[in-house]
Amino acid sequence: MKQTLLELMRMSRICRMVLATCLGSFILVIFYFQIMRRNQFAADGCCRKGSRNALQELYNPTQSEFSSAAILHQGRRDQVAESCRAQSASSRKRRVLTPGDLKHLVVDEEHELIYCYVPKVACTNWKRVMMVLTGRGKYSDPMEIPSNEAHVPSNLKYLNQYSIAEINHRLKSYLKFLFVREPFERLVSAYRNKFTLKYNSSFHRRFGTKIVRRYRKDATQEALLNGADVKFREFAEYLVDPATQRDGPLNEHWQTVYQLCHPCHIHYDLVGKYETLEEDANYVLRLAGVGESVRFPTYAKSTRTTDSMTAQFFSNISSQQHGQLFQLYKLDFLMFNYSTPSYLRLD
Repeated sequence: MKQTLLELMRMSRICRMVLATCLGSFILVIFYFQIMRRNQFAADGCCRKGSRNALQELYNPTQSEFSSAAILHQGRRDQVAESCRAQSASSRKRRVLTPGDLKHLVVDEEHELIYCYVPKVACTNWKRVMMVLTGRGKYSDPMEIPSNEAHVPSNLKYLNQYSIAEINHRLKSYLKFLFVREPFERLVSAYRNKFTLKYNSSFHRRFGTKIVRRYRKDATQEALLNGADVKFREFAEYLVDPATQRDGPLNEHWQTVYQLCHPCHIHYDLVGKYETLEEDANYVLRLAGVGESVRFPTYAKSTRTTDSMTAQFFSNISSQQHGQLFQLYKLDFLMFNYSTPSYLRLD
């Protein structure tokens, strides 16, 4: 009898332990799903191990919707490769990239992406998106991130921060992409943003004062001191002046894409265009497997630099400057298949 009671007591303890374990597990499961429901992006992006990455999906699409886009982007890659072959045949210069050349390449480890940012080609919004992708749930909506936060270097990781072996591995295994824009539209956009808006006083002091001093006769003391009223003609003269080239690389806002992203040294898998920004950007996100949870920001900018606006600015500079600027940006025109503008005077 006594032994039977002991056995019953022991079984009762076991039942209580099993019940407590099950209850604890049930609470944990509920807690987990509440967390994941609050952070849908984390739920979508957490489990990529073993799945196909963006690079595999681009070159061997499993979804029929990707097939036509894959053909389009193959054509763009071919255009870049053909231009690089022509450039290599005509140039005696051979150079090897250094880590310093990779400072524009943003890395997303989680989704195995590398993005070369080009100023004045929606790079603020792309940096916002990359912060969402790499934030491990810290951000869910790109447009909630202030624009100045997107440009803080420590908020993203760049390829030049890795070792040589790590750089080579990522260049080989990750999907590499960039976005480009009609070169002269991008140039005029940079001029308008950096030299015609009062809040960009740092650019006025850094570049405007130098431009006024070099290229304006009888400049006022105020212009020499503030550099706040640089004319497009003066800006164009600054860009094509050999002295500017001797000063060092151009500022990133008007440097060529060829020099910023080195497309003849780095094989970009996808070349997006500003003219088809929303379509190309969301294609990248779908390839990365986050198309349902992250959308590229869209909004109509009434101040956007257009082709007709660019033509108006170019009408105020000489035919010689037209030709010199075209030579400066010629590789960007050829490499990314932009036609010579109809307003260009190449006498």
